[in-house]
Amino acid sequence: MSENAPEPTDWLTLPELAEALGETPGRVRRLLDEHYLVGSRRDGAFAVPSLFLVDGRPLPSLRGTIIALQDAGFDDDEVIDWLLAQEDSLGRSPIAALRDGHKSAVRSIARTLA
Repeated sequence: MSENAPEPTDWLTLPELAEALGETPGRVRRLLDEHYLVGSRRDGAFAVPSLFLVDGRPLPSLRGTIIALQDAGFDDDEVIDWLLAQEDSLGRSPIAALRDGHKSAVRSIARTLA
């Protein structure tokens, strides 16, 4: 895992996330439970990086990547840290690569991390 600085991002609390998604807090919890999003307690409140959303929806390629990382033994904090950190083999952070449509490359690396 790269030790480079993480991708800068705003963090959305559950109420902010519900508003951004136009969903109820219960639906947001389901999205988290079903791994469409992943969050963490940072600075006290549970929050999700805003980079995980595109056009008011969870980034479509994020779910499979979260699951691949969890299958490799990562906890939620480690999943987030890996997605936001620079990955030398990608030349950028995994979340930036996912946002640019490079799902296969990101997941190939994620599968090697077990």
